Amino acid sequence: MVVGDEAIAWAEYGTPDELPNIHHRKQYLAEAGTLPNYRITCIFVDKRYRRQGFAKVALDAAIDHIAAQGGGVVEGYPHEVGEKKMNNSFVYNGTRTMYEEAGFEFVRSKGLKNTVMRRTIRPA
Repeated sequence: MVVGDEAIAWAEYGTPDELPNIHHRKQYLAEAGTLPNYRITCIFVDKRYRRQGFAKVALDAAIDHIAAQGGGVVEGYPHEVGEKKMNNSFVYNGTRTMYEEAGFEFVRSKGLKNTVMRRTIRPA
C-alpha cells in the first residue's frame, strides 16, 4: 500500500526455501507435515497508519500475487490476541481473526502466542 510516494504497508511472502527462518522454527519443523507452497511471514504497517485496515489490504494483496503466480497452499503465522492488549509492534504477522476472515483455517499453535493457519489459493 502506497500513500503518495511512501510505502506504508506490505506483506512479505515467498516459498519455504526463500523464507526458511520463522519464529519457533524448531517446534514448527518437529510438528510439520507437508510444507506449504508459500508462507506469509510478516505484515508491516507504518505506525501512523495502524488500526485502519491496512494489514488486511496487505494480506489480500499477497494472496492476489500468490494466485497470479499459480496459487497453492499458503501458510500464515498470525498472533493469538486475547482480551489482554498487545503492543502493535508485536503483531507483525497480523491476528488470527484477520486470517480467519481471509479464509485461512487454524492448523495448530506455535509457541505461546503464534498460530499456524492455512489456505489453498486457486490460480488466477
